[in-house]
Amino acid sequence: MTVFAIRRFLSIIPTLFLVATMVFVFIRFAPGGPFDTERAYPPEVMRNIEKQYNLDQPVLVQYKNWLGNIVTKGSLGNSTKYANRTVEELIGITLPVSMKLGALGMLAALALGIPLGIIGAVRQNTWKDSLAMAAAMLGISVPRFVLAPLLVLVFSLKLYWLPVARWETWRHAVLPVFCAALPMAAYIARLTRAGMLEVIHSDFIRTARAKGLSERLVILRHALRGGMLPVVSFVGPGFAGLLVGSLVIEKIFDIPGMGRYLVEAVQNRDYNLVAGVALVYGSLLMVSNALVDIAYKLLDPRVELDR
Repeated sequence: MTVFAIRRFLSIIPTLFLVATMVFVFIRFAPGGPFDTERAYPPEVMRNIEKQYNLDQPVLVQYKNWLGNIVTKGSLGNSTKYANRTVEELIGITLPVSMKLGALGMLAALALGIPLGIIGAVRQNTWKDSLAMAAAMLGISVPRFVLAPLLVLVFSLKLYWLPVARWETWRHAVLPVFCAALPMAAYIARLTRAGMLEVIHSDFIRTARAKGLSERLVILRHALRGGMLPVVSFVGPGFAGLLVGSLVIEKIFDIPGMGRYLVEAVQNRDYNLVAGVALVYGSLLMVSNALVDIAYKLLDPRVELDR
């Protein structure tokens, strides 16, 4: 297990290198530039600005210097949009907010999705199963950019129960967390139901029932562990996807997270900030997938690890 875990995490390094290269190339060759405005700068001023950010050099030299600074200094460079601010500073400020939103959203999704999936599996082909899966389908069908304004309209502008936007107290977190969690909970409910149905009819479940265990213990102690395998495989990339997808929520609810800065960085062609945020998202996704592979072995000893 230890050898597998080490190899799994080491395999992230070349993938990150590929991600960094692709992001650098795509953002550099995208139309427009970080200093393009309606009123053009004088040529001398533009040359000085480009020299300050090392944009006056050939693209290959820029790539070499940028990648070298990451490897040797851990520096992602300066932001062209936010003067005198490094990309690390901006990520250090915004990443905890996005992580908190993502973590709360995932916890809420698990709290909603797993019970719905268990109910659907235990009460298969009953009205409870149909209601649970209908709720899951509704959660999958409604996109976040539609759900968020509806929640604001009902709970903020009509009922005046919750704030419209910002990220200050727990009341400010209710709507964005629920908006982030609902589609994820729908997927988790369906995966839990499918995994539970596969396990419930297994021989070891029949053996547990034959020993006289109560149905509740059979479901929670034996069936749920095996039925959670599809959920575990989804949680890792799902959490990373929740962070990436939260940029819509952060923009709508005016949350000072990393996703909102990514949108603004793309609009302003802030090369270093776009690349830095993309690397952070890529790292989170790959680390999450590695942890899922390890958790798979812990939950199911039958899984063979590639040593």
